[in-house]
Amino acid sequence: MNLNELYQKALRFEFLTVEEGMYLYEYAPLTELMYVADELRKLQVPHGKVTWQIDRNVNTTNVCVANCKFCNFFRVPGHPESYITDIETYKVKIEETIRWGGDQLLLQGGHHPELGLDFYTTLFKQLKQLYPAIKLHTLGPPEVAHITKISRGPNGERYTHRQVLQALQEAGMDSLPGAGAEILIDRVRRLISKGKCGAQEWLDIMHEAHNLHITTSATMMFGHVETIRERFEHLEKIREVQSRKPDDAKGFLAFIPWTFQDVDTLLTRIRGVHNLTTAEEYIRMIALSRIMLPNIKNIQASWLTVGRQTAQLALHAGANDFGSIMLEENVVSAAGAPHRFTYKSIQEAIREAGFEPQLRNQQYEWRELPQTIEEQVVNY
Repeated sequence: MNLNELYQKALRFEFLTVEEGMYLYEYAPLTELMYVADELRKLQVPHGKVTWQIDRNVNTTNVCVANCKFCNFFRVPGHPESYITDIETYKVKIEETIRWGGDQLLLQGGHHPELGLDFYTTLFKQLKQLYPAIKLHTLGPPEVAHITKISRGPNGERYTHRQVLQALQEAGMDSLPGAGAEILIDRVRRLISKGKCGAQEWLDIMHEAHNLHITTSATMMFGHVETIRERFEHLEKIREVQSRKPDDAKGFLAFIPWTFQDVDTLLTRIRGVHNLTTAEEYIRMIALSRIMLPNIKNIQASWLTVGRQTAQLALHAGANDFGSIMLEENVVSAAGAPHRFTYKSIQEAIREAGFEPQLRNQQYEWRELPQTIEEQVVNY
């Protein structure tokens, strides 16, 4: 293979094969990869601004039977620390979120064995009735798969993924996060998240969401038990699903690669798996995400897992988005992610990197910073 030929193929927005992506990962100088990815960013996001968001990750429950080996957040059913968030708690959290300038809840939880479709549709309707302007970026394909598995219709009939997604959409779901993707290879999933849906079911749910014009995102958690080939097979699968979306659907509006956080996880304590990803490797994967996914417009830097400086560098390697300041985040933080931003410091970081910050919503539409915004106290 020839590096320059691969660069030119990428700049023509052609799909690189898994083997070609691996070749670039192995042999391309980082500065050249960054240059190609940055040129693609300029073509796909010509306004040149770096977008960011204000939202809050509220967990519906911490009860989960998926038993993921990288998660310190979940509790088994019946555990004394287990909970289901009540409506009064949602009210407090939403009203704080609005005061702090947020317009959205990232609403996720665990695979609770007793919380089926009726629970979530009732919850979404309640929240929308109380706060009609709040957007609900909710659940993820594994949770949709779990709800489909445990729920039944009025006559005991099984639901399809499409029926569950339609019901959630009608109840108030505005968009579907790319949660639970990890690595979309079943060998890996059996090792780290055996209780979650398989790779193909994750992809099928996203395809159904796109057919229903539900905007989604996609993720990749890397730096654990996966091979380099499996990373690129993951990217290829995401790209293929995006290529099958309806022409008038947004599909995957963003891709977010992030690194495994290993503090006190079962994957580390029992299997001895540590996150050895370097900043250079992360930047390389950001650049290759832009190169391998020419049909996904937005690439997000994961400041939560890699920190301010590495995320800033990612903005020169194909990333165009800094994600949310995350007024609340419990799952990744429980595995050791220590980084925090406020609405002031995230804009400062973007400016330091040489870009103009632009507040957005989940649909990547620009927002004005609320004049009455309050500074949140980071105490979680």
